[in-house]
Amino acid sequence: MAFGSNDENSARARHLSLGQAEAADIDVGLRQYMLKVYNYMASGLVLTGIVAYAGVKIPALVSLMYAAGPGGALQPTMFAYIIMFSPLAFILVLNFGINKMRASTAQMVFWVFAAIMGLSLTHLFLVYTGTSITRVFFITAGTFAAMSLYGYTTKRDLSKFGSFLFMGLIGIIIASVVNIFMQSSAMAFVISVVGVLVFVGLTAHDTQNIKLMYYEGDHSETATKKAVMGALSLYLDFLNLFIMLMHLLGDRR
Repeated sequence: MAFGSNDENSARARHLSLGQAEAADIDVGLRQYMLKVYNYMASGLVLTGIVAYAGVKIPALVSLMYAAGPGGALQPTMFAYIIMFSPLAFILVLNFGINKMRASTAQMVFWVFAAIMGLSLTHLFLVYTGTSITRVFFITAGTFAAMSLYGYTTKRDLSKFGSFLFMGLIGIIIASVVNIFMQSSAMAFVISVVGVLVFVGLTAHDTQNIKLMYYEGDHSETATKKAVMGALSLYLDFLNLFIMLMHLLGDRR
């Protein structure tokens, strides 16, 4: 009887060891996958920042994108509007064409998208002081890190907030387009406040969703494409949160 008990305990111990080993492998794979997502996102943000800053240093590009309006205020030209809205095309290409692309193509589209986003954000360096841009960047980074960590570690299902956040995002887009013509400072303030709340929520929601997308058995091509799409989501969350906070906290020149 004692021998039977020892055999049973040994079998149970082996079973537990195998289960723990499999769980450890999944955990290591998940960490590597999330690290790849964050690396893509961070490198995209760096590229965007470099292009935006470099764009301000090219007078011909600035004059092509902005013209002096009433009171000397800079007004976007038609070319600037084309640059501002062109990233939407890249987002659509990645969202609807990712399954037909090679991983290397998806990466290239992401880098080009990040560079075009940089061009569309050159106005930030023209409108706001460098000190306030730096300050708001670190505020954004801290907020993003906290909410992304929450989304990664929480056991709470955040998917139920997805529809609400998506409706808020659509509302922000519509209101922003309307305000291009209205030029209402009050509406701009409301859009920025609501935008901060929406993108803070989306950061946690998207992080959890990216984590759930991980599958240990994915081919390297599939895993890379998932990482690129995850990076795109978090990149947009970070950048839009930064822009909304700049509108609220940035010091104008």
